[in-house]
Amino acid sequence: MRIENAPTLTIEHPTPDGRSPGNEESVVARGVWQVHALTDRGALKHINKTLGALKGKSLAWDLSEIASLDHIGAQMFWNAWGKRRPGQLTLDPRQEELFARIEEASAIELPRTRSSPLHWVISLGAAVLSLFEHLKSVVVLIGQVVQDIGRFIRHPLSGPWREISANIYHSGFQALGITALVGFLIGIVLSYLSAQQLRMFGGDIYLVNILGMAVIRELGPLLAAILVAGRSGSSITAQLGVMRVTEELDAMLVMGISHGYRLIMPKIVALAVAMPLLVVWTDAMALLGGMLAAKFELNLSLRYFIQKLPSAVPIVNYWIGLGKGAVFGMLIALAACHFGLRIKPNTESLGRLTTTSVVTAITVVIMANAVFAIVFSSVGFD
Repeated sequence: MRIENAPTLTIEHPTPDGRSPGNEESVVARGVWQVHALTDRGALKHINKTLGALKGKSLAWDLSEIASLDHIGAQMFWNAWGKRRPGQLTLDPRQEELFARIEEASAIELPRTRSSPLHWVISLGAAVLSLFEHLKSVVVLIGQVVQDIGRFIRHPLSGPWREISANIYHSGFQALGITALVGFLIGIVLSYLSAQQLRMFGGDIYLVNILGMAVIRELGPLLAAILVAGRSGSSITAQLGVMRVTEELDAMLVMGISHGYRLIMPKIVALAVAMPLLVVWTDAMALLGGMLAAKFELNLSLRYFIQKLPSAVPIVNYWIGLGKGAVFGMLIALAACHFGLRIKPNTESLGRLTTTSVVTAITVVIMANAVFAIVFSSVGFD
C-alpha cells in the first residue's frame, strides 16, 4: 500500500541560474517524515540506503519543504549528519526547536569508567572482603540461633512448635518422593556397575559390602542433602526474600516478634530432625534398588542380601550417616536463612540470592562431607 505524501529525498545539482545555494549539491527532503509514514519497509530501506550514501559528504540540506516532521524522522537526519549540523542547513522555523533538543541531548557526555591495570587486584580484594563479611554474618547468625535454642529449652511450652512441625512437614515429608526416586535409581546404577567389575574377578558376594558401605556411609546422606538443598533450601531463601520484599519482616519487628525465634531457629531445628530420617529413607530405597539389580544381574537372592548386610556394614557407619544427615540439615538451613535475610526488596536480588543460596549450600555440604571422611577415616571399617 502506497503511503500518501511519502517521505522523499532529492539530490539537486547547482544550476547556472544560481537557484541552488552556493556551488554544492543540495539534498531536498519532502513529504511526511513521521513514524507512521516510515513504517513501509520498502520506503524505509530506500531512505536508509540513500542517507547512508550521503554520510560524510559536503552537501547543503534543505528540510523546509517537509510537510511534517517528528522526532523519529529528525533522528534519522541527525544520524546521517554524523550527530552535528551540516554547514549549510535550511530549516522551517517549526523544526528548529526539535533539532535543538536533539543537539542538546547529543551533547550530554556519559561518565567514563576507567579501568586500572590493577583491576584484578581490586576485584580480588573486594571478593576477600565480601567473604569475610559473609563469615561475620554467619557467625552472628549462629550465635543468635544458639541463644534462641537456649531460650526454647528454658521455656519449651511457649516455643514455636507449630513452626517446627510445619517445617518438618514441608522439608521432610514432602521430600520423600524425590529422595526415594533418586535413591532407588542410584542404587540400581551402582549395583549394576559394581556387579560388572566383580564378575570379572569372581567376587560376586562382595557386592553387598560395596553397596552397603557406599550407600549407608556416603551416598545416602550426600544424596539426601543435595536434594534437600536444591528443594527446601531454595524454598526457605525465597520465603524469607518474599517476606523482605513485602515488608513482613519489618512488620514482625514492629510487633516485637523475633525473626530468629519464629523463623530461623524453627527451620534449623526442623531440618536437623528431618534430615536423619530422610537419610534412613534414602538408604533404604537405594539398597532396595541395589538388591533388585543384584538379583537380576548376579542372581543374588534378596534373602541373602538382607542377611549379609548387617555383618558387611558395621553399625557405626549407620550412626555416622545419621550424624552427617543432622549436620548437613543444619548447614543447609543456615545457608538458606543467611542469604534469605540478605535479600533486598527487589525481584532481581530475590532471584540472584536464591540461586547463590542453593549453590553455597551444596558446596558447604560437599566440604563438610570431605571433613567427615577425613575425621572418621579409621572408623567403621573393622
